[in-house]
Amino acid sequence: MEGATAGDPTSSVKWTRKSTRLVARVLRISHTKAWRLLRAHKYHLRYNRKRLTRTASKDRERQFQRINRLKKSFARLGQPVISVDAKKRELVGLFKNQGRAWRRTPMDVDMYDFRSDAKGVAIPYGVYDVTRGDGFVVVGMSHNTPAFAAHSISEWWRRAGRARHSGARDLLILADSGSSNGARAHAWKRGLQRMANATGLRITVAHYPTGASKWNPVEHRLFGPISINWAGQPLVNYETICHLIRHTRTKSGARCRVCLDRRHWPTQKDREAAGNEPNHALEPLSIRRSKVLPHLNYTILPRASRRE
Repeated sequence: MEGATAGDPTSSVKWTRKSTRLVARVLRISHTKAWRLLRAHKYHLRYNRKRLTRTASKDRERQFQRINRLKKSFARLGQPVISVDAKKRELVGLFKNQGRAWRRTPMDVDMYDFRSDAKGVAIPYGVYDVTRGDGFVVVGMSHNTPAFAAHSISEWWRRAGRARHSGARDLLILADSGSSNGARAHAWKRGLQRMANATGLRITVAHYPTGASKWNPVEHRLFGPISINWAGQPLVNYETICHLIRHTRTKSGARCRVCLDRRHWPTQKDREAAGNEPNHALEPLSIRRSKVLPHLNYTILPRASRRE
């Protein structure tokens, strides 16, 4: 095993690249005997563990303290707090989906996962209501753009949030610092401005620092149960995707609501190719930035006083 053993020379962590059958062939023993010998020498089948991080953001601790203070303040005032993010894009079709499911016989799926063979793509954008423990998912069919992210939050408010938080005047959104709901995305802020104008809500946004997206509650309280619920189930069409999400229960035991967004959300390259110039100046933002890490914390103020 010496030539096929790797590991950290400063610790006792070792592993081998040989399978039990290869070990058995060299030693001329059965593979079960080889398995027992490996166990006796403290070899085990191991998964990779995601524990290493790159250089942490210098503002990491300050931002986490800021987020905790905001959550406590909104909870004390009875104002809603939501956590948002987009799940990875899924190919729609008879493709292999990671995980296992109880069946009498295995289910045959396509051998290759080519985009050209798919019926489309599904982009689940999740809104987890931290206050109530409810989940809401908008399944997009085109691109995960900042406009799509802001629209998904507006859909949550129109279909679920408005009834559950009828007396709300403020809304706290916890989001990652990158992707479609990133701290630098102007289209994201512009979409939230439209929502604030239409609803009269003061929308406060707190972004998690770079490299800390796993602490966003939507990841493990909503997307985690969804991934478990559809493990081993081919996402053959959009109806199946919505059905599996709808029958998912969040960590608090509540079921998820889901809606399908059939709109086409053009990317920035699409808009540039079509000759559409950014209209930042036409839609000024009524934004108030926090004194603490203003690039990660800000409040969008409504320009109109009327509500929906």
